[in-house]
Amino acid sequence: MTRIFRLVRRVAPTQATVLVVGETGTGKELIAKSVHTLSNRSDGPYVRVNCGALNESLLESELFGHVKGAFTGAIENKAGRFEAAHGGTIFLDEISSMSPKLQVKLLRVLQENEFERVGESKTIRVDVRVVAATNQLLEDEVEAGHFRDDLYYRLNVVPVYLPPLRERKSDIPDLARHFMRRHAEINRVDTPEWTPAVEPVLLGHDWPGNVRELENYMARAVVLCRGGALDPVAIGLPGRSERRYKPAPSSRVRGTDLPSMVRHIVRLGIQTLPEGALHDRLVGDIERELIEQVMGDCEQVQVKAAQRLGINRNTLHKKLADYENAMDRNDPPPSK
Repeated sequence: MTRIFRLVRRVAPTQATVLVVGETGTGKELIAKSVHTLSNRSDGPYVRVNCGALNESLLESELFGHVKGAFTGAIENKAGRFEAAHGGTIFLDEISSMSPKLQVKLLRVLQENEFERVGESKTIRVDVRVVAATNQLLEDEVEAGHFRDDLYYRLNVVPVYLPPLRERKSDIPDLARHFMRRHAEINRVDTPEWTPAVEPVLLGHDWPGNVRELENYMARAVVLCRGGALDPVAIGLPGRSERRYKPAPSSRVRGTDLPSMVRHIVRLGIQTLPEGALHDRLVGDIERELIEQVMGDCEQVQVKAAQRLGINRNTLHKKLADYENAMDRNDPPPSK
């Protein structure tokens, strides 16, 4: 992190575009704000846009603005976020979720510093520094055809890679104390007393939600302890560090393998399952195979796997725990 801070201080006074890469909760927006604060644009606006929170048409209007009558509901002219950020910095979070159409418009802004509002032909010029962030490797998105390579090269002028909290555990005690003091002040209570039993508990957790997860747990501890000694139980972490589910090496589902796998499960179900249990067994086996594959593709990182599967991380964590328990009992995989 010291190396990252040095890099931020070095690049901030320049006009270079910065791409911040890291898992959810690692502090990408803090880096973006630091780049702005340490730059010669610090007196100008800092504008944040979550590109993953809006669909294509809404995001286009949000970024570039629109004129009255451009679409249904456009009852007046509206300036976009790029205009609002003129003379300052715009932070584009979750840049990997941007549609191909908007990628083209963004590329033009980066190259020419100009664009048109939706429904208008008049060209608007802006002076904006772009800091983008992603929790995906854009190289992989480019290779998969989901992200333009020319836009990637424009964004990736100065990449800043934020390591997950599990790879810098020596930072955890200092961060925990910082969040403890912050939330004690917010809640107007005395800061709990740090006890020796706390540190091993914090260091034993994998922190899949990274720094954001750590802050949430410390906020909870402050509220429950209310100025007394910091109790590991009040922190609320699991009794053991979160175990990552490791699928069997042979568990892979690839294109043409899926039909044969289904046929095998059907035969197995018909031969061994009582009437009425076949559907649950089929669903459970197929779901488990798919989850195992995605976990392997994501290097057992549950946050990434949950995003790829389109489910909540807590749901994924529960399913993996159920699978482990089923393996211990030699039960069929749960389907619900």
